[in-house]
Amino acid sequence: MSIAENVARVREAMARAAIAAGREPGEILLAAATKMNDAGRVREAIAAGVDICGENRVQEMLEKQAQGAYEGAPLHFIGHLQKNKVRQVVGLVSLIHGADSLPLLEAVSREAQKRGIVQDVLLEVNIGRESSKSGFAPESVGDALEAASALEGIFVRGLMAIPPICSVPAGNRPFFLAMKQLFVDNGRKKYDNVSMDFLSMGMSGDFTEAIACGANLVRVGTAIFGPRNYNP
Repeated sequence: MSIAENVARVREAMARAAIAAGREPGEILLAAATKMNDAGRVREAIAAGVDICGENRVQEMLEKQAQGAYEGAPLHFIGHLQKNKVRQVVGLVSLIHGADSLPLLEAVSREAQKRGIVQDVLLEVNIGRESSKSGFAPESVGDALEAASALEGIFVRGLMAIPPICSVPAGNRPFFLAMKQLFVDNGRKKYDNVSMDFLSMGMSGDFTEAIACGANLVRVGTAIFGPRNYNP
C-alpha cells in the first residue's frame, strides 16, 4: 500500500480507538517516525496528513532538514539525545521527546539560553524499569519536574515512554495505564515552566492500546512506511 493509504488506515484505527474510549479523535496527534526514510517519503507522509515528523538520529535529521523534508509539519526529536548533540537539536525542533536525565535537561537549558529561546521538552519515564533504557524512574517524576521548573530556557510539555517490548498490544496496558496515572497526578501540581499537555506513548504495534489508555500523541513508523531495512 502507498504511504497515503497507510496514513489513512492508521488514522482510521486511531479514530476507532479514541471513540471506543469515549474520546475525540481530533485530540490525538499522529507523529510519523521517519527514521531511515528519505526526504521524498517524508514529504509523502506530510502530504498524506500526518501531524508531526519525528526523527531519531541527529545526523539523519540534519541531512533531511537541509533537503526541505519537513516543510509543512512540525519536527520533533523522538530518539535518545546525547549531550554532545544538544546544540544541533535545540532550536531546530519544536519538541524534544526524550529528556531522560537532569544533566540532559541542564544541557538543553544552557543551549537554549545561549540562543535566547525556550525549548519545549517531554520527560522520558522508564516505566518498565528496564536497565537497557534511559529515563526517570516513575517515583522520581515529581522531583524531576520540580528540578526542571527551576531551569531557564526549557518548558516541560508532558511525559513520554517506551514500554517493554511485548508480543501482543494489550500486554503493555499496565505500563500505559501507569503512565496515564503519572500524567494525571503530576498535572494536578503547579510548577513553573511545566504544563502537562502531551502524553506521548504508543508505536506501530500498540498505538491503539496507548490511545485507549490516554495517549494524545502516538509515534508511528512501520505502519506508515513499512518495515525498515537495516541491512540494505
